[in-house]
Amino acid sequence: MSENKVLFTKEMSKDYTILIPMMAPIHFQLLRNVLVHSRYKVELLENTGPAVVEEGLKYVHNDTCYPALLVIGQMIDALKSGKYDPHKSALIITQTGGGCRASNYIFLLRKALKKAGLGYVPVISLNMAGLDSQPGFKLTLSMLQKMLAALVYGDLLMDLSNQVRPYEADNGTADRLVQHWIDDLSRQFDHRQGLSAAQMKRNMRDIVTSFAAIERQPRNCVKVGIVGEIYIKYSPLGNNDLEKFLAEQGCEVKVPGIMGFLLYCIYNGIEDIKLYGGGRSRAAVLRVAYAYVLKLEKMIIDAIRRYSDFEVPGTFPQMKAGAEEIIGLGAKMGEGWLLTGEMVELSRSGYKNIICTQPFGCLPNHIVGKGMIRKIRHQDPDCNIVAIDYDPSATRVNQENRIKLMLAIARENMARNAQQTSV
Repeated sequence: MSENKVLFTKEMSKDYTILIPMMAPIHFQLLRNVLVHSRYKVELLENTGPAVVEEGLKYVHNDTCYPALLVIGQMIDALKSGKYDPHKSALIITQTGGGCRASNYIFLLRKALKKAGLGYVPVISLNMAGLDSQPGFKLTLSMLQKMLAALVYGDLLMDLSNQVRPYEADNGTADRLVQHWIDDLSRQFDHRQGLSAAQMKRNMRDIVTSFAAIERQPRNCVKVGIVGEIYIKYSPLGNNDLEKFLAEQGCEVKVPGIMGFLLYCIYNGIEDIKLYGGGRSRAAVLRVAYAYVLKLEKMIIDAIRRYSDFEVPGTFPQMKAGAEEIIGLGAKMGEGWLLTGEMVELSRSGYKNIICTQPFGCLPNHIVGKGMIRKIRHQDPDCNIVAIDYDPSATRVNQENRIKLMLAIARENMARNAQQTSV
């Protein structure tokens, strides 16, 4: 056992509060409720502001990935806030087990806790690679099934609400409906419902029809896609409330779902075994998982296409094919070729104005994101992409001004296209 590792014991699981850093708000509310229904005491952290960044800068080396600085800063800020008893709190963080430095955040966190005088706080690793196990926290098959369902429903709710929100006649209707479905699905999970294929199809039908029933008004909105490093892409803390800012600018936002990242990870695992060897049983499990998640993705697409007039998301194979036209599939560190594929897919589905969110310290994403923009534009000259850097020294005003410049170009393109259409 590492000298910095504090065990999260079975006894602790009865009365300790597990703190989860926020990333994707819709998905993480569902995931939190899965853990709560599994009889863990869980809180989703929502503390933001300069104090979070200051705590991160204080205890994390400033050459480290910006997402690590924010996640660790948010956790330490929460422990110091007085809202939680540090002696009755534990922290949880994900590990992919891949080559990205994110797999080492857990060790950075333990080091930071020790420097902050909080070295007694246990840290739990959430992963499927058998890393850093803790006796008081176990991922059961039932939990994994519910967590996967949470990601599926989260992607659907995020996609539909983003397509409705800019056009809703009564402001806030889409957000209220999202919360209704989060509460309803969480109750279903607690009774082991909403998990079978038939139940998921029924829920998806009801979700889609409920959003389609919202009264919408025609508005001339700029369509903007958001890609980038997974934390900065989804986290309001990481991207300075980017989606809220774009809504204030009269934009319709499209954010690729987390299911795409999950499929990307599974697909890369299969390819690694083909290239470098590995156990047959592991390869078989990955192939079954890949086929199953593709099936879930198809269910989402079929529900949207059948029960609404909303824009239908592209499939993972389509995204992969688009990426292969620009970059080799061997570029798979961090978000890798998936990020490039998401930009190509967004452009082809009508979201030609794209913000590529780049965290400081994430070299892979600068290569597969900013580094691919010129090639994507060569393929599609109408594609309007801006790369925005996020780090402690980057000012929000500068970020928003660069985005406004991109939106000005987008509006000029819209006006020109409208004029050409009328002629």
